Amino acid sequence: MADRVGTTLNDRPGALEIMMQTKQTTIRNSVELSGIGVHSGAPVQIILHPANADTGVVFLRTGLQDGLSRRIRANWRSVSATELCTVVGDVETGSVSTVEHLMAAIYASGIDNVLVEVDGPEMPIMDGSSSAFLELLDEAGMVRFSAPRRYIEVLKPVRIEQGRGWAELVPYDKGFRLEVEIDFPTPVIGRQKKSLDLDLGSFRREFARARTFGFMRDVDHLRKAGFALGASLDNTVALDDTGVVNPDGLRWSDEFVRHKTLDAVGDLSLAGAPLIGLYRSYCGGHRMNITMLQALFADSEAWRFVTASQLSAEPVEAPQRVLAEA
Repeated sequence: MADRVGTTLNDRPGALEIMMQTKQTTIRNSVELSGIGVHSGAPVQIILHPANADTGVVFLRTGLQDGLSRRIRANWRSVSATELCTVVGDVETGSVSTVEHLMAAIYASGIDNVLVEVDGPEMPIMDGSSSAFLELLDEAGMVRFSAPRRYIEVLKPVRIEQGRGWAELVPYDKGFRLEVEIDFPTPVIGRQKKSLDLDLGSFRREFARARTFGFMRDVDHLRKAGFALGASLDNTVALDDTGVVNPDGLRWSDEFVRHKTLDAVGDLSLAGAPLIGLYRSYCGGHRMNITMLQALFADSEAWRFVTASQLSAEPVEAPQRVLAEA
């Protein structure tokens, strides 16, 4: 049985109340959104549907050859590519790319179960951030189940290195924290660092509107390789040798590292359950985020499933107004 929650997502308090939910959730109503893929340039429509407890986040890829469809679990095991974006599924049998912005919004919002119907090979880019997806989830509302919510608790440090970059997950008993640092050899970006103790309020205010970015010098090469076919100044922060090309400039001076943090939230949501731990990365990206999950789950002594009642911190339920029983 589930309780229908009358508040919108942005009405709920933050702090550890999202991270320490004791019960699983789904959305209350089906909602839809249309746009284009930033890499494919193809029009796409998504519909978010409520899902039963213990379903998790599942992509329903429609529009395949001969009218077929395919369900793809939003899980690190389903990841097939990480070049410029995160792709789940297989190109030959059905895949969905650029899932990270929606997944970040779902994770930050405390939604555990949802079916994401998508009629094309790529999620819509919208303005290049997670903002439109948060608004969609606000519109959808939330349902709370009686089934307990499970977390993945990091029990010991796990570290990976890729070139000059590195990432690690370490124990942290206050929820899920990210400390992300980037270093680009261009003055407008340079070295930037940002931290986030993940809750909906902080994510919405400080990270959700941070847009994807790219360099004008790479456009021709990317398009010849089949990428950035839908990229424009409406959905990407573009940089040339002198600075930001977009007429309206940046939303924050450190928008670049904020977006990398957003990406990390989305990629790490593919753990399959909310993380309890601290994630640090330096010069990372989609590949490093997914490799970090692979390294964590390769060591059975580095993690465990845990419910909120088992955590050392006392679980807190956000005050909610119940309208009806589902």
